Amino acid sequence: MNRRKFKCIIIDDEKLARDIVKNMLSNNSDIEIIAECENGFDGLKAIQELKPDIVFLDVQMPKITGFEMLELLDEIPEIIFTTAFDQYAIKAFEVNAIDYLLKPFSEERFKSALDKAIKKANSDSPHNLIKEKLSENVITSGEYLKRIVVKKIQKILVIPIEDIEYIEAQDDYVMFMTTQGKFMKKGTMNFYEKNLDPKVFSRIHRSYIIRIDLIKQIEPYGKDSYIIIVNKDLKLPLSKSKYQQLKNSIL
Repeated sequence: MNRRKFKCIIIDDEKLARDIVKNMLSNNSDIEIIAECENGFDGLKAIQELKPDIVFLDVQMPKITGFEMLELLDEIPEIIFTTAFDQYAIKAFEVNAIDYLLKPFSEERFKSALDKAIKKANSDSPHNLIKEKLSENVITSGEYLKRIVVKKIQKILVIPIEDIEYIEAQDDYVMFMTTQGKFMKKGTMNFYEKNLDPKVFSRIHRSYIIRIDLIKQIEPYGKDSYIIIVNKDLKLPLSKSKYQQLKNSIL
């Protein structure tokens, strides 16, 4: 009976790093390398089309990061991160990556990670990389978001934060209204409230975050609430609990 081969993709912007991984895999008859990619855009396409069992993934790459790439996948294979940056290790394990290899890594360390990935890929248990935590684990402590990565049909778009006008909660998703149009992404309002610069954005309601400089006027609405006037076509609710907080941001 033929043994199953595990399909593998290597995603890293450095050719030398890809070659090292390929060399370490070359003596393993259980592994079939089906693609190698030098950026997250190509890696995303390859994973979607080829459906690998295991992916060796760098974190810092041109265009989009490894974490941002994973956010855009519907089905996520077993992930082994390979990177020169140790500050992302906690984030990787929080989303249940198989392992985190810090470059340069030894063959023994590599084999240990690969064995774990094969065992997991060969099990009947579903992969449990937690997508809900991906977008909440791309921020380094002390930094604010500078961009969001979204997928629309077959396109991947990197939206600068300054292009976002407001954000609206949509069940398990958030909707970004931007100068480039509307985009949906899985995520929470609490995450964006915490990771957007409070001098630029304000949470005005449990369902809305707005760019402060777009606010033209605040008017009472009923007994205990207000509305924000952005323009003649756009009015957003402002809750009583957020009113004073917004006043402090504006003044």
